[in-house]
Amino acid sequence: MASGFFAILDDIAALMDDVAVTSKIATQKTAGILGDDLAVNAEKATGFISSREIPVLWAITKGSFINKLIILPVVFLLNWLYAPAINYVLILGGLYLSFEGVEKIIEFLFHKDKKGHEVVEEIVEDEKSDQEIEKAKVKSAITTDFILSVEIVIIALGTVLEESHPFITQILVTSLVAFIATVGVYGIVALIVRMDDAGFKLIKKSNDKGFFGKLGHFLVKALPVVIKALGVIGTIALIMVAGGIFAHRIEFFHHVLPSWSSNELLTILKEIILGLIGGLFAVALFTMGKKTYSLVVKK
Repeated sequence: MASGFFAILDDIAALMDDVAVTSKIATQKTAGILGDDLAVNAEKATGFISSREIPVLWAITKGSFINKLIILPVVFLLNWLYAPAINYVLILGGLYLSFEGVEKIIEFLFHKDKKGHEVVEEIVEDEKSDQEIEKAKVKSAITTDFILSVEIVIIALGTVLEESHPFITQILVTSLVAFIATVGVYGIVALIVRMDDAGFKLIKKSNDKGFFGKLGHFLVKALPVVIKALGVIGTIALIMVAGGIFAHRIEFFHHVLPSWSSNELLTILKEIILGLIGGLFAVALFTMGKKTYSLVVKK
């Protein structure tokens, strides 16, 4: 009886060791997408008043956990029933990400004409409108997180499948990587959005003197720069992730376009170009659909 019990413990220890090693490999393989995830979600979680930053971030984090709870069983089921379906899901997700990225670029280049009274009107919007804007931004962030989470989960699962691990290891490793992705990404985002508050506290505690006073001023001044930088990085990340999906998941691009695996800069350029093309296509499709819908409604 005792020997049987210790044999079970030994099996559990071996399983946990296997999970730890494979999780490390899977996390390394998802590092790139996690970096993109951080840039995109940090940009989406900023731009709120100080008192709303943490509640908004928590709402997005909860949405991210729910995304993972939906994605994990669906991905396992699809992989079991019809593995190629995952590929089509990723391509559709890539179109959405490229659409978001290109739409931001178009907005920046061609819709900067809000001046004077229009800006004032936006500032004096009522509380209900502010809440609606906040909900819309949270919804957009959770939707983007969903697409990026699908990519993370599939990369993690692919790593486990390559190693020919048993089904229980596949579940544990993929779930662990998904959990680390959410906690890690949104933990860092929380630190970023609270930089200015930390700076003000340092200034107050140091009486605006010495090293900590200077550090406080640096954190306060750095936050707007970091937010703007994350906005740019987040947009590029959306396009790059989408382009990477198109390059690796669409057979035509995978075989016709040159593989520059030895040159990272050319690979990045290829992914950006594909992401921009996919985004322009998605924006054109969306615009045509919107106009068609308007004409149908008017009739």
